[in-house]
Amino acid sequence: MADPVLPSDFVLAEEGLKASSSCLQGKTLLIACGALAREILAIIKMNNLSGLALECLPALLHNRPDKITGAVRTKIHDARSRGAAKIFVVYADCGTGGHLDVLCAEEGVERIEGPHCYAFFDGLDAFAERADEEIGAFYLTDFLARQFDTLIWKGMGLDRHPDLRDMYFGNYDRVVYQAQTDDPALEQKARAAAEKLGLNFVKRKTGYGALAPFIEKAASA
Repeated sequence: MADPVLPSDFVLAEEGLKASSSCLQGKTLLIACGALAREILAIIKMNNLSGLALECLPALLHNRPDKITGAVRTKIHDARSRGAAKIFVVYADCGTGGHLDVLCAEEGVERIEGPHCYAFFDGLDAFAERADEEIGAFYLTDFLARQFDTLIWKGMGLDRHPDLRDMYFGNYDRVVYQAQTDDPALEQKARAAAEKLGLNFVKRKTGYGALAPFIEKAASA
């Protein structure tokens, strides 16, 4: 897989990522959330994986999870019309209420396990074990740390109506930053996000968690 020109986080949030029209023939396509694009490409490069193509839906679909399943279905049908040999869905359930699993079963494709990316970055068992202790946790990934002001602070209207903070976050007690990389600048952004929200800060180095073996599995399918 040649290194694609990765668009900005803004583009990944608003528009996603589309593979060139000529690169799907006979390839395995990964249909992913735009918030995972950098991590997936890093895994592919780090492990020298071949035979893969990546397309991403806009990360902002997470604000409308009812639209994720339909958007994934459209991507699957489009990819097959363009000659993709196999398809893997790099979305957790992400608030679709099980509809994404129904779609994957109907289309005969596999998706990564988990209720959301926080769980598969942390590891499903580890995340489940912490569920009671971290019931009041608001999670950030590298992508969300970079895009906190755009997607959370401005996206939820807190820049214009700071009084909404208590409505949205009054039941939270901490920000848990799941770090995929060792980046002091990102850690500082995550700390600043916790301070803005008036929450305690916890950093947890998860790396790529279960995402890496899933991408490796897709490459070997």
